[in-house]
Amino acid sequence: MKQNSAPDEGRITRQVKDHLFIIGIDRPAKRNAFSWEMINDLSSAYTEYQNDENLRCAVLFAHGDHFTAGLDLASVAPQIAQGQLRFPEGIIDPWGVHGEALSKPLICAVQGWCLTLGIELMLAADIVIAAADSRFAQIEVQRGIFPFGGATIRMVASAGWGNAMRYLLTGDEFGAQEALRIGLIQEVVSPGDQLTRAVEIAERISAQAPLAVQATLASARNAVLEGFHSASAGLLPTILDLMKTEDAQEGLMSFLERRKAQFKGR
Repeated sequence: MKQNSAPDEGRITRQVKDHLFIIGIDRPAKRNAFSWEMINDLSSAYTEYQNDENLRCAVLFAHGDHFTAGLDLASVAPQIAQGQLRFPEGIIDPWGVHGEALSKPLICAVQGWCLTLGIELMLAADIVIAAADSRFAQIEVQRGIFPFGGATIRMVASAGWGNAMRYLLTGDEFGAQEALRIGLIQEVVSPGDQLTRAVEIAERISAQAPLAVQATLASARNAVLEGFHSASAGLLPTILDLMKTEDAQEGLMSFLERRKAQFKGR
């Protein structure tokens, strides 16, 4: 996808490919450091994805050599200090901690430097593909602040207490193989292949029944956030609802007729 040069404050690109929504972080001259404008534009892109019934899976990637160097503090710090990092009702928070989270799947493709809120974008995603040259660090403690985009919550859940504290409390960097070992990413690929691989998996997800995919996500997230009993209480009502859908009937017929299902999200 050909793009014009990104403006100085950066931007978020968008591309629709069948049922996929491909979202790009585009400020390579600044290692994709997030300006205030980019945070708002990323939120807008996520909200567009959430609200478009034709879109079934999204991929977040970055233009250039690096995923993101984190926040452009000169641009963002004044707004954060004034408590502006909250997202109004109906607007998606890409980090899913200061506002509404996505209810549809998102895959993250990472390369080069991935710092601070970049790791938190990964942790808020559902699947992460990383290039072998990726370098990660949650360096807030080295700047006198702390991670406020979800790392203190989600990294512990994904990596375990000791692995999370090893990097949250030191700000030390680590590579793709270590990120794979502790569960922050799901696959390591050759540099340059991360977006292609992420799109391949997104296409596999988008070929499934959309309502079933969203129900699976919702149930799993409920288990993480509310616990076993809350999630288990929703299993039977949800499957009964899904069995009434056109997609469930299509799934059954495609099995009986030995053909590929054509799901409509109804």
